[in-house]
Amino acid sequence: MSEYLPIWIGLIIFIAIAWKMGAHTTVLNALDARADRIAAELAEAKRLREEAEAIVAEYRKRQLAAEQEARDIVAAAKTEAERLAAEGKAKIEDFVARRTAMAETKIAQAEAQAIADVRAAAADVATAAAGTVLADLAKGAAGEKLIASGIAEVKARLN
Repeated sequence: MSEYLPIWIGLIIFIAIAWKMGAHTTVLNALDARADRIAAELAEAKRLREEAEAIVAEYRKRQLAAEQEARDIVAAAKTEAERLAAEGKAKIEDFVARRTAMAETKIAQAEAQAIADVRAAAADVATAAAGTVLADLAKGAAGEKLIASGIAEVKARLN
C-alpha cells in the first residue's frame, strides 16, 4: 500500500482544496438543477400524456358518435326504402286495378255491342223473312182477300 500512499494523499489534498473553494456547492447546485430539470421534464411528460389521453378519449367519443350516426343513417335509409317500396306497390296495385276495371268496362261494352249487333242482324233477317212470307201470302186469291179485309178495317176505323 505504500506505493498508493502518494495518490491517496494527493486525492485528500485535492478534495480539501475543492471543498475550500466551494466545489461541493457547485456540484450540489448542478445536481439540484439537473433534478429540477428532470422533474420539469417529468411534469411536462405527464401533462403531454394527459393531453394525449384526452385527445384519444375525444376521438373515441367522436368515433362512437360517427358509428351511431352511421347506424341511424342506415336505419333511416331502410325505413325510407321500405316506405318507397310500399308506396310503389300500392301505386302498381292501383294501376292494375284501374286497368282491370277499364278492361272489364271495355269487355262489357263489347259484349253489349255484340248483343246489339246480333239483335239487329236477327231483326233484319226476321224482317226480310217476314217480307218474303208476306209477299208470298199477298200473291193470288189469299192476297186479294187480305187487301180487301185491310181496306174494310181502315174504312171502319175512319168512320
